[in-house]
Amino acid sequence: MEQTLTGAKHPPHLFILFFTEMWERFSYYGMRALLVLFLTSSALKGGWAWNREDALQLYGTYTGLVYLTPIIGGLIADKLLGYRNAVILGAFIMTLGHASMALETPVFFYLGLGGLIIGNGLFKPNISSIVGQLYVNNPEKKDAAYTIFYMGINSGAFLGILLCGYIGEKVGWSYGFGLAGIFMFFGMMQFAFAQKLFGEIGGRPQKKGINNTVSNVSNGREEEVVPGKVVRDRIIVISVFAFFTIFFWMAFEQAGGSMTIFANDYTDRVLSGSSATIFKWANTILVVVPMIILTFVLLNLFRQTFSKIALSSLFLGSSFVIIWGLVVWMLQREFSAAATEVPASWFGILNSFFIISLAPLFSKVWETKFNPSGPVKFGIGLILVGIGFALLAYGGSSIPQGAKTASVSMVWLIMAYCLHTMGELCISPVGLSYISKLAPPKLVGLMFGIWFLTTAIANYLAGITGSFIDPIIEDYSMATFFLIFTAIPIVAGLVMMSLNKLLKNKMHGIY
Repeated sequence: MEQTLTGAKHPPHLFILFFTEMWERFSYYGMRALLVLFLTSSALKGGWAWNREDALQLYGTYTGLVYLTPIIGGLIADKLLGYRNAVILGAFIMTLGHASMALETPVFFYLGLGGLIIGNGLFKPNISSIVGQLYVNNPEKKDAAYTIFYMGINSGAFLGILLCGYIGEKVGWSYGFGLAGIFMFFGMMQFAFAQKLFGEIGGRPQKKGINNTVSNVSNGREEEVVPGKVVRDRIIVISVFAFFTIFFWMAFEQAGGSMTIFANDYTDRVLSGSSATIFKWANTILVVVPMIILTFVLLNLFRQTFSKIALSSLFLGSSFVIIWGLVVWMLQREFSAAATEVPASWFGILNSFFIISLAPLFSKVWETKFNPSGPVKFGIGLILVGIGFALLAYGGSSIPQGAKTASVSMVWLIMAYCLHTMGELCISPVGLSYISKLAPPKLVGLMFGIWFLTTAIANYLAGITGSFIDPIIEDYSMATFFLIFTAIPIVAGLVMMSLNKLLKNKMHGIY
């Protein structure tokens, strides 16, 4: 009972996890797309009228904590709940968090943020761990599997940014925040009612003795004994990968902060005449094609699992009916509008669109003889994100020193998002795959937690560094601001490539 997206066969369990993660990322990125815009919008537009510095610092603190709590959530799952129970509990807490934020009062807003931070800690590392457990007997398929899983992440991000962003900016902030919670609920329910399909995979942990070796155990079957030195070396490799992701995500996560401000205040988003018509049709294709692909994947999954997990399938199917309805409503509303103003949040969907479009290609390359080593992939990813910011620096070079607004062509943002996405495909799904392959089974959840810990540091640094946008623009220029995020990841990428041989040796046969 298998299906495929890339030519390699994968079990239907992967696609259950694919859609569960998709709706969780819908909720997270949908809310993230609105956060800075809501905080910095004037009271007349329903926002809180914060200055950019304070808004970006809150953004950095929130996104940092979102990726800090997974280290605790991973431990709780490893030692107590098991991965599947942790995922369900985390999804429930996040659903409550989104509902709280939709009320838009300060108390409930911060309570909601707290719920999202705690819930994500239980959800995020453990659903990734379950994916790894599906491939203990087929480790060669893990890179491809995590790339497919990453398509689920970015499908959710795409739809969340698109719909929550559009409804938040065009209709009302509370509706955007509320919509994020609705689909978090659907994701929770479809996963909860699919439990019997997984058997012992991701179940509660079993107590075992501790000695100086580590056994790879899957579903009660011992596969191999790994010497302690090998385990130590592999953990060192995980740590190095995790450390270098800080430089990547610190730059990449400007997307929800300074790049959103650049889109909102410095990019020409008002279109008319033929430009508006071209955009409307391009946007329609951009939205409808991924929806058709996702619906095709959904129908394939239903053919294999509906009879076994009918209630789960009904929740999943209902969520897609609602999504299609919202997509049709949004597109119809835009075509009937006299003037077209591209929402500032719209640019965020480009990353997800490029992921959905390019992930199958990257997945195929990773399965060929041209597949580079992990350190080389990381180096390429870091260099690509740096080049993306170099384009933004060039595009923003015409902005006068100290300017608060401008009308730069949106082409620069589009090109930057494409390069950033290519870099992301070289780092994020590959990193998840290497953790699942290198980590000792008893510590898989903890290792994923450490991975997200470094992502937490990077997200916090993204918010803090992004908050200097105004002082840097006033004293230097917009180009100078973006050149900072050009230099740092490119240098880090070159260093990572220089460590290739050393790290490959410490992997002890896992490449």
